[in-house]
Amino acid sequence: MDTTARPGEPGEVAARPGETAQTLDRGLRLLHLVADAPAGLTVTEAANRLGIGRAAVYRLVGALTGHGMLRRDGDGRLRLGAGVLHLARRAQPLLAEGALPALRRLAEQAGATAHLTVVEGGEGVALAVVEPSWTSFHVAYRTGARHPLELGAAGRAILAGRAGAAGPVSTAGELQSGAYGVAAPVLGVAGLEASVGVVALAPLDVDTVGAQVAAAAESIAAALS
Repeated sequence: MDTTARPGEPGEVAARPGETAQTLDRGLRLLHLVADAPAGLTVTEAANRLGIGRAAVYRLVGALTGHGMLRRDGDGRLRLGAGVLHLARRAQPLLAEGALPALRRLAEQAGATAHLTVVEGGEGVALAVVEPSWTSFHVAYRTGARHPLELGAAGRAILAGRAGAAGPVSTAGELQSGAYGVAAPVLGVAGLEASVGVVALAPLDVDTVGAQVAAAAESIAAALS
């Protein structure tokens, strides 16, 4: 005989809406904490930072591990799971699509290769690239190209954005000899660290191009918000 309690039947124990929302909030906060911890977190560290008991963290870890969002390494520390990467990769085409109109305008205005760079694994990754249509020569910048955040205008702009600076950043020859870049951070989009920039084979007018890049960053932020 089936004795399983069903919704609306005696014996059913259903989570209250407030409890469900609180659990979801804690789970998302836990994911953010682990994402911001390069060395991973212990359950005790996670409990202290969330302000909840270890038992509650174990329950969250169990659910998130089951969905591939978290994993335990050899030392038992919490780290992001492959499920997070899967979601991020599914989201990347949507980010690129939302940024393309502003990137096309920027490339045509500046006469330089425009790009949207996002943070992935502590590096800058070119997520979308648009080349100008009217120039005889321009930089061929490959989508998916990676570089340290400390080198190049795109990465430096992201670091500046972390510090709250929204202005354009310019560099010369940091990633490639003879290449010049100007970039600005994309701010105000929850969960996204990114920059918009251009790269050219000749020096760029930082005042003019910087204003164009900053305007493109604001436009992309609005499109993705």
